[in-house]
Amino acid sequence: MLVPKINKTQIFQLFLLAAFAAFVIQCKKENPVSEVIKETINPNSDSTKVAEQNSIQQEVPQKTNSTYTAFIFPKKKRDSAMAAFNKQFSEEERYTILALNRLDSKNKWRADTLAIPNKIDNTLMSYTPFPTYVDKLKDVKKIVFFSYPIQAYSVYENGKLIKWGPTSMGKKNAQTKRGLMHANWKKELAISTVDSEWKLPFNVNVHNTLGIGWHQYDLPGFPASHSCLRLLMDDAKFMYGWVDTWVLNKGGATVKAHGTPVIVFGDYKWGGKKPWKNLIDDPHSNDISVEELNGIIEPELPKIMEEQKNREQVISETAAKSQEVPAA
Repeated sequence: MLVPKINKTQIFQLFLLAAFAAFVIQCKKENPVSEVIKETINPNSDSTKVAEQNSIQQEVPQKTNSTYTAFIFPKKKRDSAMAAFNKQFSEEERYTILALNRLDSKNKWRADTLAIPNKIDNTLMSYTPFPTYVDKLKDVKKIVFFSYPIQAYSVYENGKLIKWGPTSMGKKNAQTKRGLMHANWKKELAISTVDSEWKLPFNVNVHNTLGIGWHQYDLPGFPASHSCLRLLMDDAKFMYGWVDTWVLNKGGATVKAHGTPVIVFGDYKWGGKKPWKNLIDDPHSNDISVEELNGIIEPELPKIMEEQKNREQVISETAAKSQEVPAA
């Protein structure tokens, strides 16, 4: 039987197609949402505006000494408690409170107890559990961390924290891969080939063969995804514009330079008390120390710097070639 010859480019294209299909199928296995995404992006939100400005800020953000109180939703009086919550806090304040409790507005009905900060900071930066500056990252232009224990992500530029927020990572039987990965390709709106109503806004792939990526999707207050990294809509939009993706060789057969490094770390206490509820008794209970983050960074730093150097060289060579004047 004759077997048709397939060149390297065709092989790689088939590989990308299969990987993308795997990603879509994995995300399809998440708790299904058949309706069109109703949560809209607020381009004027404080969170989005501050995130866009943070990249050019010179000062390191400061964490305040916040305290928290409990807002309880009794089972038999949930509706009246929710009405009181809606009346007491504005829409922007509710957004911030829910984010601190790893919820979005669609899933606020899941709340039984919310940790309420004494002062509302719509940027979330006052409440950061991540260090505001990490000297070990001073030479790393961009990096993203996803913490399993506290279900939160952080974004650093040259060691400075520029943004953090809530996430919902892989559930117990479909956990997100730990370790160092890199941003690969991105798509503003990924649509499932299985169900055209399945929408994944601002998707950024970070593991091509496993189909892992971050994108907007429900935040129910616990790890619920099928290995992907869920974000709030505003956060997903910011991350989509901020991240650097891979550079492929001519023809797309091989990777020439990797994108922004991403590190997923730690373990979630399955079945235990949700970590953010501990803030009510101890405002520092979710904090990640510089020493802890250094321990996560150190084993990966040589590889991160190697890939960053290679990317800079590739970008520089590409720019130089684009400026070359063809011989007459």
